[in-house]
Amino acid sequence: MIDDDRIILGLLAAVLAFVFVTRDRPGWKRFYTFIPIILVAYLLPSLMVTFGLIDVSESNLWPVAKDYFLPAALFLMTLSIDLKGVIGLGPKALIMFFTATIGIVIGGPIALYIVAQFDPAIIGEGSGAAWRGLATLAGSWIGGGANQTAMLEIYQFDITQYSALIAVDIIVANIWMAFLLYGAGASTRVDKWLRADSSAIDALRDKMANYTSSVERVATGNDYVLLFGATFAVVGLCHLLAGPFGQFFSDLNGEDSVLASRFFWVVLFATTFGLGASFTRARSLEGVGASKFGTVFIFLLVAVIGTKMDVTQIAETPSFMAIGIIWMLIHTILLLGVAWLIRAPFFFVAVGSKANVGGAASAPVVASAFHPALAPVGVLLAVLGYAVGTYGAILCAEMMRAVTVG
Repeated sequence: MIDDDRIILGLLAAVLAFVFVTRDRPGWKRFYTFIPIILVAYLLPSLMVTFGLIDVSESNLWPVAKDYFLPAALFLMTLSIDLKGVIGLGPKALIMFFTATIGIVIGGPIALYIVAQFDPAIIGEGSGAAWRGLATLAGSWIGGGANQTAMLEIYQFDITQYSALIAVDIIVANIWMAFLLYGAGASTRVDKWLRADSSAIDALRDKMANYTSSVERVATGNDYVLLFGATFAVVGLCHLLAGPFGQFFSDLNGEDSVLASRFFWVVLFATTFGLGASFTRARSLEGVGASKFGTVFIFLLVAVIGTKMDVTQIAETPSFMAIGIIWMLIHTILLLGVAWLIRAPFFFVAVGSKANVGGAASAPVVASAFHPALAPVGVLLAVLGYAVGTYGAILCAEMMRAVTVG
């Protein structure tokens, strides 16, 4: 089993190279018609973990991907965004986001009730009560890691049992992400079933593609140094500013506050700087491949996220895993039902869901699977998820407590 990060990163890079080399080969085109390349880039690393080729239990690749690749991708992909076009996508994005939130809030108590009918022992008692642990899952699936930690602190779940909830969080959320990435590759067929009008999304995508073509030029070494110099200067500035802001709100509201999270501020600043630069001459850097390099970072991020899923862990916590799966099914059914009623495109279903279940690390990945220009939509909704995560998780936890008492 390989546990050296340098070798693992090389294997992940080889996976991405294989995917992109084969995508246009005659014998592979039909395969990628049914299995999107971003899904393959996600699943192959997870299979490496599942079958024991690599061991990422002590890996530092995820912090690197989260702290370097993600803010760089956010800046590069928002650099040329048409903010007016994003706003013009309309209210359906917000409707689907809050539908996703409601699905998590009501899904928890329903799932706990159903599984408890077959395994009453899952209820637990005291600090080991299931509803306390599942509150941390609600925090993660509505907001993110900071909200999850806040729920652990508020409800004081037995820390010795916490690893089971972490396994459920990672496995179920990542299986759902795999379905969303597959759906992104078949969004035309899904939109047809949803009777959705995706014209606004298509118009924004085409407008971005036309802009890229209009400013595209043969890049020089100076262009690339400027592009990467500016990008990683912004990444550094985001981390520089995130520290004091996170510390200020930590002192003001406590360490478990969402605003105390450095990662929250890094995401917010990277997106803000990218959007700000899109109103300046810096937007012309799209002509030397800003969004293309942003896509490279996104795929690296996808590959690293894939290493976080080991499906063999499902057997280790069957009852909690059953709750997680039922919970996610309720979330999914509600999302698709509302999308069908309001004729919302699958893009809003996918991004609204991942803005909750995954946050800023996953939402732009799923959004960019539709088109790189749409990544900021995922980021903006994910930031909203951070804001409502704690409140939604508390409501969900109290409903689960009520189910347990009942």
